[in-house]
Amino acid sequence: MSESYLKMILNSRVYDVASETPLDFAKNLSRRLGNSIWLKREDLQSVFSFKLRGAYNKIASLDAATCANGIIAASAGNHAQGVALAAHHRGIKSLIVMPRTTPGIKVEAVRALGGKTLLHGDTYNEACDHALQLAAERGMVFIHPYDDPDVIAGQGTIAMELLRQHRDTLDAVFVPVGGGGLIAGIAAYIKAVRPEIRVIGVEPDEAPCMTEALKRKRRVVLDQVGIFVDGVAVRQAGKEPYRLARKYVDDMILVSVDEICAATKDIFDDTRAMVEPAGALAVAAIKKYVEQTGVQGQQLVAINSGANINFDRLRYVAERAEIGERREALIAVTIPEQPGSFLRFCRSIGKRGITEFNYRYADSSDAHVFAGVQLADGDAEREELIAALRSEGYPVVDMTDNEMAKTHIRFMVGGHAPSLENEILYRFEFPERPGALLKFLSSMGRNWNISLFHYRNHGAAYGRVLVGIQVPPSERGLFQTFLDKLGYVYFEEIENPAYSLFLGQTAGAGA
Repeated sequence: MSESYLKMILNSRVYDVASETPLDFAKNLSRRLGNSIWLKREDLQSVFSFKLRGAYNKIASLDAATCANGIIAASAGNHAQGVALAAHHRGIKSLIVMPRTTPGIKVEAVRALGGKTLLHGDTYNEACDHALQLAAERGMVFIHPYDDPDVIAGQGTIAMELLRQHRDTLDAVFVPVGGGGLIAGIAAYIKAVRPEIRVIGVEPDEAPCMTEALKRKRRVVLDQVGIFVDGVAVRQAGKEPYRLARKYVDDMILVSVDEICAATKDIFDDTRAMVEPAGALAVAAIKKYVEQTGVQGQQLVAINSGANINFDRLRYVAERAEIGERREALIAVTIPEQPGSFLRFCRSIGKRGITEFNYRYADSSDAHVFAGVQLADGDAEREELIAALRSEGYPVVDMTDNEMAKTHIRFMVGGHAPSLENEILYRFEFPERPGALLKFLSSMGRNWNISLFHYRNHGAAYGRVLVGIQVPPSERGLFQTFLDKLGYVYFEEIENPAYSLFLGQTAGAGA
């Protein structure tokens, strides 16, 4: 089958709209990691993403009669722009169904490329279902973003280019994975031409649909996926990509949001380009691969898949990059509420830089401090610091990998409510559109009192909300029914130590 895809890839008609992107040497990353790191710059395409390759190859394969009524697709971003550009170039009418949560800049980009847009639903799945319904009703051709042989073959031209650009020994290629079309095309070509090269897929640890499918030997539907890496936030891998991945993909690596943010900074430092989160996945995986395997002197390629990032998201990326690089520790420390305590605590930290210092009076005997501390030696130094503080009698809680603490608590220190009863705590992901908060409040009605509320917008399709609600134990079942009907992604956080230290009463208060 790889020979079949090899022929399809060699005959793909992508260069009417796509450019052959450079394979750039990342000198700073290479020096740091002790390996030669190369970046395949798909972020430099005219639509700032590889997606136009597959979209155009599919559309170019259609005859005039087949697409007489136009083509239709569902997408929140990169696929939408690829389809719109390809259709415009072929003189075909296109309609792109996009979730209502899609940022305006992406909607306008599709329109600027000649596509019509229709906003429907809050998620890709809702938009896709509507697009399929319209395709059937109007006789339009649906262009799938990844589960189509022509789309897969179009994406495979990336591998054709990079093997031509790097004719020497190549050890591994790291590929971002969402639905799987990109890695399917790249793997099929590489294994047909240079089977000794390892093909390694990369997913966010909060959206591991291909990883789980390969592990379980069947496609799975994830209950929910994280929304930070929106370019690969897919609940189920495509059928054909999964089939090809089983045959040709050597391994999968999962990376965290913080590791992705750190990789974004690494790419910027080497290229001065700002990629989207999905575009940084491969570099994040290379760093993890080198750390875990200890390889040195290898030739490793990262596919920089895209650069469609909203400017508003950059502050979040910058916030998390130092933690992802393990150059910052976040700790919660209890110190005595007495003169000189701050000075003694700072002396205990030593000459390390303080990146953040939040203090809240707890009672007459204790104070809680939320501190960020610069590190020069990563996790080893963090563990050494925490051990040293504990040896001096300080109670310390490591918050470096505590999502609620990093997203909310660090901005909220100072909210104890000692007389509050029956408070429970949930972290929600709200669709970023008008009426989302109203829907939440209307659904809850006047049944329970909101005792805490913190919202942050990261320029993404979803806002992140931390909510405290007073719910008597006898009404917990009714509250769970409310959560189920609401339909928003949520996480219970009442047992989170960051809550008891800085906002609540004791761990599990009100539970």
